[in-house]
Amino acid sequence: MAAPAVCPGCGSAALLEDAHYAQQQLVCAACGCVLAEGLLTSTYTDRQHLRDIRIISEAAWADLEGRCLLTGIRRVQDLCKVLQLPAVFEETAVSYFQRALQHPSFHLVSLEKKELLGGCCVFVTCRQHNWPLTMGTICSLLYAKQELFASVYLSLQKELELSVPALSLADLVKTHLNSFQLFQHTADIPAPFVEDKEKMITRTMQIVELASETWLVTGRHPVPIVTAAAFLSWQSLQPAARLTCTLARFCKLAGVDLPPPAHLRLKELLEILLRMASQLAWLRVFKMDKKTVVKHIGDLLQHRIFLLKNAFCLEDEEEQRAAALAEGSPGSAPAAGGAAQEKDCPSKGKRQREDSPRPLLPPCLINPRKRLRTAAPSASDSAVTGDEPISDSEIEQYLRGPEEIQTFRKAKGWL
Repeated sequence: MAAPAVCPGCGSAALLEDAHYAQQQLVCAACGCVLAEGLLTSTYTDRQHLRDIRIISEAAWADLEGRCLLTGIRRVQDLCKVLQLPAVFEETAVSYFQRALQHPSFHLVSLEKKELLGGCCVFVTCRQHNWPLTMGTICSLLYAKQELFASVYLSLQKELELSVPALSLADLVKTHLNSFQLFQHTADIPAPFVEDKEKMITRTMQIVELASETWLVTGRHPVPIVTAAAFLSWQSLQPAARLTCTLARFCKLAGVDLPPPAHLRLKELLEILLRMASQLAWLRVFKMDKKTVVKHIGDLLQHRIFLLKNAFCLEDEEEQRAAALAEGSPGSAPAAGGAAQEKDCPSKGKRQREDSPRPLLPPCLINPRKRLRTAAPSASDSAVTGDEPISDSEIEQYLRGPEEIQTFRKAKGWL
């Protein structure tokens, strides 16, 4: 059937073909009247031979892919502008996005994951150029869940075989503290709580390095440790006005979330600082606690290496001491005297043990978690069946000498 040359409604010859979803339509440009509609299949033969039905033509599909690509590239460019990234970063992120869209693994993913694909390309680019950027920052800009973003990021890294270096702890400290709102005086932040950004970053870095040297960082999430270190550094810079401020209030003023383990990391850092303070000569006359030790964090960090050696036993010192005791050196005599003194005065001996250096061990070895108790064996499990294995100490009872064997034979003959 031939298509009409003019519109039967208004008589206009301005007829246009419009691809409405999957159907081609012939529409009058003057009055909007639909003159003809296309079919999903052209002829009955196509349906009879079970041929694939093309919902969208190849030209329309290529146009759709082009629009998706342009929209994604525009999102990547906008994200780079918001983060104020260099032009080289933007070009690299766009190239990764183009490669990802052409990869078959990302053709059938959900629309939500495709929208996060551009953010993952920007995140990969920043990591490769050692640009301090966290996953939380990207997720906050994209209003995305970190779990979903992490899954798309890992898929992108695997499918494109990208090499992404891990973010160093120093870069993480700078990035995390850049989001704090304590560096400018506002109506919500009192004047004594405002701090210089560079001073706070420098001292936080020193406390994080101390935590790394004392096994507080290994195997743990870095954000709670950085948050606790930032709180201690902020308090130590002006302790008179800030010692009464709690960690929860500090995070609220800074405008950051309080990670649940941050209280535990703060407690562990304070215990390390108290042990170091006990080795400083001019601090021994004071009664140090978790509040007053914050005032002297600057001095403790200045002599950090010396204080750690004195406050904690090093491995070689332990080996030398064990070797001296094994050889029976004169150093073992005072140890025996100290044991007798501890027996006479238990409280004094306990205080000496607390002040004496202890090995520098991870917290999981110092305070191990309690293991679950195993259930008591039931009566059926404890019943003797006769099939139990015989231990080495018990089997000796069944071995007989020559006299016992002769007596056993005589008794057997009588029976």
